[in-house]
Amino acid sequence: MGIGIKITLNEGLYLRDPQGTPLGQKIIKHSILLIDEIGFESFNFKKLAKRMESTEASVYRYFENKHMLLLFLVSWYWEWVSYLIDINTRNVDDPKRRLRIILDTLVSAPQDNPAIEYVNENILHNLIISEGSKAYHTKQVDKENREGFFLNYKQLSEKISKVISELNPNFPYPHALASNLFEMANNHIYFAQHLPRLTDVKVEGDNFDEVREMLEFFAFKLICGEK
Repeated sequence: MGIGIKITLNEGLYLRDPQGTPLGQKIIKHSILLIDEIGFESFNFKKLAKRMESTEASVYRYFENKHMLLLFLVSWYWEWVSYLIDINTRNVDDPKRRLRIILDTLVSAPQDNPAIEYVNENILHNLIISEGSKAYHTKQVDKENREGFFLNYKQLSEKISKVISELNPNFPYPHALASNLFEMANNHIYFAQHLPRLTDVKVEGDNFDEVREMLEFFAFKLICGEK
């Protein structure tokens, strides 16, 4: 993604698109940093405003509440990964190679992109790993689903599942595998860092090679009967 490219998200996620103004971009930047620092439960707009040296009222002009802000950030990441997949698989015809590139993209997407100054993708990825499921594991998930708030995730999953089906048209669970590969990429990084007895992979700093190798093993073993 280059300078001037803006992630397109459901307009119902915000009151005013924060990507379009300096103040909005500041809200995105500092909310990512603050949630990563103190956790979503402890996060609120009063603390965010203090960190930004602004006012709570200024934040409320962009987001109805902190849940919608979290859902915006998670949706932004889903769309970012989807965009990277499009870029990285452009002009690649072989579905096996495309799937390998997709799996690599799932674990390399957190690499920081200096072209987007107000989003640190690496820290946002930490947020996705530790807090992302809270955006949709909620009592209002069905209502928000009807409003299209999870469309970015569905489109990402569909993009991956199409490659799976192309590789093996008889594979019975392309959508389930697609969403599980994305979740595995995030969960096993978290497990390796915090709950190592729940995984068999190791993560050293920003080196996620073992996670990628695990994804390839499961994907190609299930789809093709081979690694």
